[in-house]
Amino acid sequence: MSRIDDLIAEHCPHGVEFARVGDIASVGTGSSDRKDATDDGEFPFYVRSKEVLRIGEYEFDEDAIVIPGEGGIGEIFHYVSGKYALHQRAYRISFNHGKLDTKFAYYYFTVNFKSFILSKAVSATVISIRKPMITDFRIPIPPLEVQKEIVKVLDAFTELEAALEAELQARKQQYKYYRDRLLSFRTNERTNERTNEQESCQIPTRWATLGEIATIVRGASPRPIQSFLTAAEDGVPWIKIGDIAADSKYITGTAERVTRSGAEKSRRVYPGDFVLSNSMSFGRPYISQIEGCIHDGWLSISKFGDTFLPDFLYHLLRSSPIQAEFSRRAGAGTVQNLNAEVVRQVLVPVPSIDEQSRIITILDKLDALVNDISSGLPAKIAARRQQYEHYRNRLLTFRERA
Repeated sequence: MSRIDDLIAEHCPHGVEFARVGDIASVGTGSSDRKDATDDGEFPFYVRSKEVLRIGEYEFDEDAIVIPGEGGIGEIFHYVSGKYALHQRAYRISFNHGKLDTKFAYYYFTVNFKSFILSKAVSATVISIRKPMITDFRIPIPPLEVQKEIVKVLDAFTELEAALEAELQARKQQYKYYRDRLLSFRTNERTNERTNEQESCQIPTRWATLGEIATIVRGASPRPIQSFLTAAEDGVPWIKIGDIAADSKYITGTAERVTRSGAEKSRRVYPGDFVLSNSMSFGRPYISQIEGCIHDGWLSISKFGDTFLPDFLYHLLRSSPIQAEFSRRAGAGTVQNLNAEVVRQVLVPVPSIDEQSRIITILDKLDALVNDISSGLPAKIAARRQQYEHYRNRLLTFRERA
């Protein structure tokens, strides 16, 4: 940072020149359509959304910034260097006067472009980008030496974050592998019971349907729900999928409450009960840490304490064999839907409590590594991202020359 500060002080003591993108760059669209995409294309094909497809022929060979015309408005940018094709409703920005490093411009766009187009919009919602939004955007032009130093710093942060993301994905695969291996059981030929596939666990394991060992019921919705929502403190938490963070294990709070009369028309769950999604996030289990009500898009699983440790049941319900069984029983239609009877009929292994504890110890460590936002890899990624954003914003803030 000190080197960049010294360079700016040396070369730009009175501020930095700014220019309209339209005055220093070529801004245009491509000519391809989505139907031009191929399965084995050699060249990247940037379309009008955040997707990147493949195509057999290229239109451009250059360093450029590509901005989708629709989808993730003002948030999706691609830096391209080399041959590529472009959708007829996506934009390319190619700087042509030699004073602006394209990668530097790309980083500046990612920080400042969205706020610019929102400031020019007639409403808070922008559904598509138009060419004047790009050509009117003003961008700083510090000396190239400064630009390249800034790019070097930001590239290093980006690579560090990408390495952590790659490690996180690898750890998720590791967790999934060990979870499915530890929770896979086979039939014992002598006893006709099933055993864990691990060589260290050849103790026969009892099997039972979920309906035999737990109470499984569907949620219920008071209608119209708007008539039963309340801001009163004595209202009952109304649990919705949007209340739960991605990859969360627990339900800890809700954004809305329902009246006592609404709760009587719904289904209550209590701390320790499982809540299972039966449509969106199909078959995903969560453990409730609160008392609340669930609508008919949820199932509740309770009264399993004599058979399962909660953490073991959580890992079991998330395992690939059980998820596959949910999917098979829910049907092969476009919209799969679980119901209480389907879940009751699913056959599950019931190992001893000691064996459940052993499996929990292994899987909880891996689960925390990939999901714990306070100590696992997500925490490291969040900290690195916060550090990156701090330095990026500082590096890309310039005083304009009068």
